[in-house]
Amino acid sequence: MPAAAAQGGPRASLARRMGLIAAGWIFVLLLGGGIALERTLTRQVESNFDEQLDYILTAMIASAEIDASSEVYFYRTLGDQRFLEPGSGLYWQISGGNYEPWPSRSLWDRTLTLQGVTTKGEDFDSEVHFYNSAQFAGEPLRIAERTVILPGSETRWTFAVASATEQMDAQIGRVRLILIWSFAVLGLGLLVMALLQIRYGLSPLRRVRAAIQNLRTTGAGRITEPLPLEVQPLVEELNALIEHSEKQAEEARRHAGNLAHALKTPLTVLTNAATARAPDLGETVMRETRTMQRHVDHHLARARAVGRRAVGHARTNVRDSAEAVRRAVERLYPQGRLDIAGSRDAEVAIERQDLDELLGNLIENAAKYGGGSVFVTIDPEDAGAEGCDGQCLIWIEDDGPGIPEAERIRIFDRGVRLDTGKPGTGLGLAIVRDVAEIYGGSVTLSASEDLGGLLVELRLPRAQ
Repeated sequence: MPAAAAQGGPRASLARRMGLIAAGWIFVLLLGGGIALERTLTRQVESNFDEQLDYILTAMIASAEIDASSEVYFYRTLGDQRFLEPGSGLYWQISGGNYEPWPSRSLWDRTLTLQGVTTKGEDFDSEVHFYNSAQFAGEPLRIAERTVILPGSETRWTFAVASATEQMDAQIGRVRLILIWSFAVLGLGLLVMALLQIRYGLSPLRRVRAAIQNLRTTGAGRITEPLPLEVQPLVEELNALIEHSEKQAEEARRHAGNLAHALKTPLTVLTNAATARAPDLGETVMRETRTMQRHVDHHLARARAVGRRAVGHARTNVRDSAEAVRRAVERLYPQGRLDIAGSRDAEVAIERQDLDELLGNLIENAAKYGGGSVFVTIDPEDAGAEGCDGQCLIWIEDDGPGIPEAERIRIFDRGVRLDTGKPGTGLGLAIVRDVAEIYGGSVTLSASEDLGGLLVELRLPRAQ
């Protein structure tokens, strides 16, 4: 089954997503901008057309006078020749009172039906009015009209100028055609530019993929190719993951080799004893199997700690773990005394099970080999600034004989025991050291100033 199908469906292409988003925004913005620009230019053309009609209308009113018979006439001729040509598409007409409408020669035998001719009792409105009219078949008109009262007359005269809108409509059509082609070319150019930008912008990801393929095919240890700042954190995390995997693999190989080496000697002893049919074969088998069991327990503890560390960021309260260990140790050594002091809120970045094992080994050793008194301090104030470096400091003190300074390093080796008179495996401190180091901590031994015995200083990373 393909990987994409196994994950519940085909994987969406990042480039396709970006391309669709870019195309969608380009379409919406150009469509909205085109409509707004088309309306603006159309209104501008219509406004210019109306201004020309208003100019002619003003010239008509300025040239009009009243004759002796109270009729209107022009004392000077209008300059546009189209008023004299029948059906030219430019007309004027004057109407008022009970007089017959006075049309331009271009109207010939037709008369304009106007909206602004007022009758008796209506409010007088001298403003210019523009409107469209379809009263002439096949010739849509744009009409400008105004009602005025001329000097020497009480009649309300309505002056009107009408012009065919063919030229205006043709001009608006040309504007719209130019806008359509311009925005189509602009949209295509923007889309091509967005696709090129996507291809160029995502090229570092293709280089990362090629670098990963190079890691797999050539066995290279790291990605060293210089990449853009936005991709570099991904490469750094990938290199850190590779380094972490290499360390884990190397650690696994090393511990497998250590375990094999540790088991080799007991197995050789058992083989030789069995071959020679030694009389103490039973005792030899019991002794060597206990040795092998100690080594297996030690390496299993390390393996569990490494596995739990890799799962994620843990958070464990130190005081809770110490109290749980105290209850267990007090049942084993009821005659002793175990006190816990210090912070109740300190938390470390360690799994609870591993912290219990660390404190359990150290506190049990103090109770077993000490003089009967054990004192545990969490983040001791006497430590000063030592516990303020991102690590939690834990002191485990006893009143026993302590450990000579020359033996304080060797005691951490596997199987080393200074007091062979008491039961034990010699692996407790070795496990403590290994588990603490796995989590980024440490453990050291010194002399206790207060109790006179051994002082164990356990440092563990604080939880973030």
